[in-house]
Formats: sequence, structure tokens, C-alpha cells
Amino acid sequence: MNRFVLADCTSVDAALSQLHDGAVVKAGGVDLLDRMKDGIEEPPKLVNIRNIAELRGIHETDHGLTIGPLATLAEISEHPAIRSQYQILSDACGHAATPHIRNMATVGGNLLQRIQCWYYRSADFQCLRKGKDFCFAFGGLNQYHAIMDYGSCPAVAPSSAAVALLGLNSSVELTSAKRGKRTVGIRELYVVPDANPTKFTVIEPDELLTAIVVPRPTPGTRSAYQKYGEKESFDWAIADAGVVLEMDGNVCRRAVITMGAASPVVRRSAQAEAALAGQPITEETARAAGRASVEGALPLSMNAYKVDLFPVAVYRTILLAAGQRDRDPSAAG
Repeated sequence: MNRFVLADCTSVDAALSQLHDGAVVKAGGVDLLDRMKDGIEEPPKLVNIRNIAELRGIHETDHGLTIGPLATLAEISEHPAIRSQYQILSDACGHAATPHIRNMATVGGNLLQRIQCWYYRSADFQCLRKGKDFCFAFGGLNQYHAIMDYGSCPAVAPSSAAVALLGLNSSVELTSAKRGKRTVGIRELYVVPDANPTKFTVIEPDELLTAIVVPRPTPGTRSAYQKYGEKESFDWAIADAGVVLEMDGNVCRRAVITMGAASPVVRRSAQAEAALAGQPITEETARAAGRASVEGALPLSMNAYKVDLFPVAVYRTILLAAGQRDRDPSAAG
């Protein structure tokens, strides 16, 4: 690990004043310190925001929730209002990583973590995402990579919280000392690799993620999230599904189906949503939506299993959200 200066900040203004000359933000530090230990990043300065009280907390408003980026995954998963009204978010945060990591890892860090592709994570491979001109995954070990929406890089979006927050039509507040605040939707937060391979989010070097805003669900909304992995609890997802159903009795007025570990940027499946809109939630319609979720999939040499796994993940999560089945015992976490 390289030598670095640590700037310990207790206010947003103090942190913003430090964001220059290659400085990077550290909150829980779970992902950042891993990258530094592996020699992927060598920042000259870490701006520690862990002690900024105004970036903590989960606040209920007339319009929904405002969540501080320093709220831990455990705090979010256990919050009574989130468990009762935003089940998809409670599920996603409550089944990420291990209990120990959930008590330390922040939701902001979960949203901003880098891809888990082992070629990117190894200092021995100078890949496209590091500013070079070659992606090793296409001809290499790609069993955990994308099956949809990829171009130059098939590494998948790793954030479980993003799958849930996209389903809830959430946004983030970004703050700069020079330009003030701006609001960005969860989907628009992430940069598609084809647009800029070395840039993962739209956050500028002088900006700080200062809030996550979650609109209040409409009456009759039900939601759920499930993650599937090779290990029972602490591994990253090989497929995960988020489902939000706006119900009128047993009929779905509107559905939002989100998928993680399917593409380089967390995605919504318009085809799966259309299969449910205006329909009763049944075993048949849920299975049809699951099949629709992988329309157009182009698996790589080692990950065709995902084309079979995602329809199951989506269909079972739809029925879980509708209250027609229990949580899948095969799901991770």
C-alpha cells in the first residue's frame, strides 16, 4: 500500500475543501482499502468522512426518506419504516456481505464500490477499465460477468443497494463547494463503460455524495429483493432481482423489475414489467415476466447459466413481493 495523508473531517464543508489534487473519500473504507492493498489505486490523500454527523441518519419526510450516505447497511435493513414500507431496500441491505461488514459498510460505499472483475482487481492485468485498450474477460474467465447490455467491458454492477434504490425511483444528492448541490437519479449515477471506461460514476473529483432520496411508495405497493450466489451468505451476487409492484387487489397496476449482476450498469427490464402490467400476479404471469427479463441476452463463453438463473430469480421475487411465497431458501444471505 502506498503512503498517504489522512484528512479527518467533521463537516461537509471541511471535506469538500480537501477534495483536490487526487484526494479520495473514505467512509467505511471496505472497498477502497482493498483496492489500495491490491495496488489498483494509490491516492495521495484520504478524506475521512466517517465522523461527519450530518451525513448520518435515516429521516422520514412527507415525501419519503432521506438517507445519509454514512447510514450502515445494518441500520437500513433494521429500520422499522424501511422494513414496513420499503421492503426491497431492507432486503437488499440486509443480505449484503456478512453481519460484521453490514455493521461497518455504508450505503454510500455500497453504491460507489468498484466492479469485482478479477482482471480489474489484479495489479497484474492492465485492462480497459484502467485506461488500457484490452478487456481480458471476453477471452478469459467470465463466469460472473454480464449477459446483457455490455459493449467494451462485461464486468457487472456490484451494488445490491442500487438494485433496490433503482426499483424505488431513488436519487442521490451530490455537493460541490464550487457548484453547490445537484440531484442525479440512481441509473444516471453510473457511467456506461463504452462512454468512459475509466469513470465509474458521474461524481466529479470535487463532489461528495451527501444524501439519498427515496420517494414514498404509492398506496398498495409491495416489494422484495433476492440475491443468488455461489455461497450462502457473504459472496457477491451472481444474479439478483428487485421487484416493486403497485397493486390494485390482485391486479398489478405497475411493476418495476430491476436486475443486478446482469449488466455493467444496474438495469430495469421493460419487457418483464410489461408482462405484469394490468395482469393478476399468478404463477403463470410471474414465470412469463421471468422469461421476459432475459430477452436479448448474449451470454459469454462461461456464463450461459445466468440465462436460466435470472428468470427463476425474477419469478420467485415477484411472488415473494406479492405475498404468494416465502423467501426462497436457495437465495443467499
